[in-house]
Amino acid sequence: MGFFRNPNTRSRDYLEGMMFSDYVGAKAKVKAPKNGSSRLMTALTCLQLLFAVYATFLLYYMSPAVDLRTKPEFTWATRIARNMKQLMVIPPHVLGRYQEAASLIKAEIPPINTPSEVCETEKIDFLQKKSNDVQMIKLKRELYDEVRDFQSKAIGTETLAELMAMKSEWDMRGPDRPKVTVLLNHFKRKTLCSQLDSLLQQTLPFHQVWVLSFGSPNENSLKRIVDSYNDSRISFISSSYDFKYYGRFQMALQTEANLVYILDDDMIPGKKMLQILSHVAGTEKYKNSVLGSIGRILPFRQKDFTFPSYRKFRSKEAGLYLPDPAYDITVDKIVQVDFLSSSWFLSAELVKSLFIETPLTFMTGEDLHLSYQLQKYMNAGSFVLPVDPTDKETWGDSEHRLAYVSETTVIFKDIVQVRDDQWWRALTTGYVTQWAAMYPQKIDALFYAHSINEVKALAPLLEKFRSTAGKKAYIVVSGPNFCPCEDAAAALNWPKVVCRERRFKIFDLQIGAISGTSSSEVPVLQAVYSSMKGLIKMHNPSVVITVADIDTNVKKALKMATETNSNGTALVLLPRPSVSKVLWMADLRSTALPYWNRMRLSVNIITQNRVTSLTRLLKSLSDAYYIGDEVPISFNMDSKVDEATIKLVDSFEWPHGPKTLRRRIIQGGLIRAVSESWYPASDDDYGLLLEDDIEVSPYYYLWIKYALLAYHYDPQTSIPELSSISLYTPRLVEVVKERPKWNPTEFFKRIHPNTPYLHQLPCSWGAVFFPKQWREFYVYMNMRFTEDAKANPVQIPKSRTNGWQASWKKFLIDMMYLRGYVSLYPNFPNQASFSTNHMEPGAHISAKDNVVRHDKTDFEVPLVKEDFRPLLPNGKLPSSSKLPSLNLFNQPVSLKGLKAAGAKLGQDVLRCDNATEIVAVHHVTGLPQKCTKFL
Repeated sequence: MGFFRNPNTRSRDYLEGMMFSDYVGAKAKVKAPKNGSSRLMTALTCLQLLFAVYATFLLYYMSPAVDLRTKPEFTWATRIARNMKQLMVIPPHVLGRYQEAASLIKAEIPPINTPSEVCETEKIDFLQKKSNDVQMIKLKRELYDEVRDFQSKAIGTETLAELMAMKSEWDMRGPDRPKVTVLLNHFKRKTLCSQLDSLLQQTLPFHQVWVLSFGSPNENSLKRIVDSYNDSRISFISSSYDFKYYGRFQMALQTEANLVYILDDDMIPGKKMLQILSHVAGTEKYKNSVLGSIGRILPFRQKDFTFPSYRKFRSKEAGLYLPDPAYDITVDKIVQVDFLSSSWFLSAELVKSLFIETPLTFMTGEDLHLSYQLQKYMNAGSFVLPVDPTDKETWGDSEHRLAYVSETTVIFKDIVQVRDDQWWRALTTGYVTQWAAMYPQKIDALFYAHSINEVKALAPLLEKFRSTAGKKAYIVVSGPNFCPCEDAAAALNWPKVVCRERRFKIFDLQIGAISGTSSSEVPVLQAVYSSMKGLIKMHNPSVVITVADIDTNVKKALKMATETNSNGTALVLLPRPSVSKVLWMADLRSTALPYWNRMRLSVNIITQNRVTSLTRLLKSLSDAYYIGDEVPISFNMDSKVDEATIKLVDSFEWPHGPKTLRRRIIQGGLIRAVSESWYPASDDDYGLLLEDDIEVSPYYYLWIKYALLAYHYDPQTSIPELSSISLYTPRLVEVVKERPKWNPTEFFKRIHPNTPYLHQLPCSWGAVFFPKQWREFYVYMNMRFTEDAKANPVQIPKSRTNGWQASWKKFLIDMMYLRGYVSLYPNFPNQASFSTNHMEPGAHISAKDNVVRHDKTDFEVPLVKEDFRPLLPNGKLPSSSKLPSLNLFNQPVSLKGLKAAGAKLGQDVLRCDNATEIVAVHHVTGLPQKCTKFL
């Protein structure tokens, strides 16, 4: 590569200086007249001194030790020398041997010409292309109008006048002027003189111009043109090797200027262009952007859900070329595009982004790669500036036919394919194009697999999502070095062609290809994060699903990427054995899925001296499926707890979360032991209360999570009256004196024999209680607690609970009856449940004053041991609107009817209208606030 600097004096001036210097040092054979000789000697002496000083400066600044980019302007020396020469009078008869020698040297070195002598002009012997296709003109205009309208509302767009009125760091009226380095890349086109002439006349002077010639057959003529301008700010850089399209950007990394303006050889900017570009680049809104005069908007998705080639003929979805004179499309307001062509104006710092990832190819596509990298890693946009149609000096390409010829010329098919592959790879690795911004997608799940084994582990759940009506789910794979796309497709039993189709299904991040081999984790983390951030923004998945044991750095990247989505995307980390246990996830509504990680269930065990029972309970809890969730456990022991129990809880290992032990100093009894065993820490904190003679199903946690997401967290189907979820299905009508047997499977067979149902009765044999209602219950029991049950002001007609003594459940039943709350119950054949009560002697069963005889078979139910989904209506939980509801006495009553019954009783802590109002409480404190209408 050669770096040529323009000499600051013409060769003929230098040789004439040599001639006169030599003449002074020689003895003349011809004696000149005295007066003429005296004047000549004086003039020659002064000229010799002048040229000695000048040559000293010249040699110094030509030294390799001096930074060529900071060379000062010293053409003044040349001008002085020329003026001095004109003042000298040389007698015509004075011609010595030194003059003859100098004349011979001058004849051997060709003189440097002026621009007018060496410049050539590009001949444009064609008219601007204009389309007469009425349908295409209509389609292109419609698409352009859609883009403009969207951007006007989304980001705001400005005219040229409005842009120039914005406050800018680089305001021509201020003291700060930007330094702009202009890079002109030339190969064969004859436009260099036109570009230099335009740049020399800019209203904002440039700092430097670098004329680049890489492998050009016109290198010599290009150098002669640069030399002819005789401007120290203009440099010529050449190489016999063709660095193609990326070379100019590599050179731009070397500038010390604030801004860089890179021009193709078909761009001849108007005289105001540098001023306009610098001003806009200095505004707060566009300082982190790349600006240009020509751009493209990439293809839109077609009706068949595929994307066409960007060169597809007669297709609206093929995108836009802006401005497009063929369809009379001009840019009157700034417009964001997917990439710029022919010119790029940006801060020198942003140029570095082009080289973060290895391009698909160095042979083409630097324009798209730059915009893609800038958005992906710098959050920078690409914008085409508007123009004043009446003032060509504001145009970035004052002769648009030059730039447009490349757009209208048929290019090789393989190049089109390469560029199509390039923009598709960008789109599928996180590039948010204008189509993606205008039409944000909404999918249910985005799976991520970093290895083939992870693809196989996630396959059942992915297939369940994709086979469920109305659900959308895609998978992202890391790429060649970790998880090749075609291998992943084979593992999923998909045809390998899915990796090449322009259709959303599988996204190949190409991590190994774009980041290269490295022993550091940073490239992988950066690549996964930046790509997934874009994909999540584009597709808005409710959840991103991967395996829990994925690489730690990849997990960090996925976590950061999901947290950037303002619409709320949950990262779900599933242990591999749990994947098959959560296939019901695909049956949840997309509005419920983002809450996957929101809930926090704690297991709260009430125990005292039944170590055998407790051992059984702990084993069943340990054998359950927790799908990677953290589940704290607490042991609540009364003061009379025995030694064996203390040793058991102390040695018990719980791998699913923290373990807490609590022991009372003074015996509190069952009512305090239960009610004080848990208090919610937040609105997402749920308490599972278990006495030690309970045993749970391995699927109990899955039932709780599924039900919470379906009936509480989904904002579209949430049941406000739901206060708890039971694990147990009762076989008796508990509150009626006769306690008749009851079979919900038979009772609901006309709806569905296994439909879950809502019941006004809370469960004490395994139930999860909701935070809002539990706070409410605390306040209510505090206000209503009496030692004498008959003194309680609440007497529910025909309810056996009116006589219950020292029962926390009695107060909860009263509150739920008065305020219309319900609990969700499971309903499976033979009352199979997620918990069972073994009815072992304890505070109630063996109580002296308990005259009720208990038949163990009425309470002990079988546990659910297999996946319960197939038993549900249509294999999933029914919508909340289809759940039947029962009152306290197992009679079908609507939710409004339940509230009406409570209001009619009129025995709550506040006096309300008995026909239309119930008590409302503060959801944090649980304190009653007012009466509220329910009709």
